[in-house]
Amino acid sequence: MSEKIHKSGFVNILGNPNVGKSTLMNALVGEKLSIITSKAQTTRHRIQGIVNGEDFQIVYSDTPGILDPKYKLQESMLKFVNTAFLDADVILYVTDVVETADKHQKYITRLAKSEVPVLLLINKIDKSNQEEVENKVAEWNELLPNAMVIPISALEKFNISGVFDRVLELLPEGPPFYSKDELTDKSERFFVAEIIREKVLLNYQKEIPYSVEIEVESFKESEKLVKISAVIYVARDSQKGILIGKGGEMLKKVGTKAREDIEKFLDKKVFLELFVKVKKDWRNSDYQLKKFGYNG
Repeated sequence: MSEKIHKSGFVNILGNPNVGKSTLMNALVGEKLSIITSKAQTTRHRIQGIVNGEDFQIVYSDTPGILDPKYKLQESMLKFVNTAFLDADVILYVTDVVETADKHQKYITRLAKSEVPVLLLINKIDKSNQEEVENKVAEWNELLPNAMVIPISALEKFNISGVFDRVLELLPEGPPFYSKDELTDKSERFFVAEIIREKVLLNYQKEIPYSVEIEVESFKESEKLVKISAVIYVARDSQKGILIGKGGEMLKKVGTKAREDIEKFLDKKVFLELFVKVKKDWRNSDYQLKKFGYNG
């Protein structure tokens, strides 16, 4: 009896900000690994989600949106994108029904020359009509004749199974890269920090969300309780007061909402302590960026 074939590979999700890459990643993995908000640049790191079957392992990577960097943090984010172009077995390039095809033309040219299979996913078709979707499909087929164009709605999970089936067909044969019971390459502490950052993104306006980074200073787990202490870093003194709010109300609100989600994620009671500190202009500091897990 012949040995069963096992397939495995890296499937990297790329695209401009706000097209729904993180929503797609979570739909494909079946878990909420990437934080999702309506703000651009929500994803800052490259986050892997691992889907296992008896005869396959798909390692999906969610990446930051393609952008023109204005400071060192964004340069680091773009490095994650460029690396994802290089080590993919399959590329999922996500666009949506309103985005014009000429945005970041350099990357479209790169996709056209790619020797790696490309699935061009037109997302958010639930916000469009059939004629507009058909026009978009025709436009992308002309631009990227070697890619397979698939209209999807990551939010409504429409055609996600079709994407999964096609990915499985394209995966190379090989042993698994990770243990079959692993779901991601990131630690619980990483996801705790991301949940807190998501609540900041959802509850503050203007520059605040983009000036914030989270560091989990302590994570102590007992049988019934996880005690977490985390620092919210801001880039300027003026932002500290806004983040804390009058009488500490805003910080308390963020802490409560974050704790509720962390409890769901860890499936345990959580005691969460939040502090706010100023790290001047951390987005342009190589030392701070390395400390926060960028540039390395």
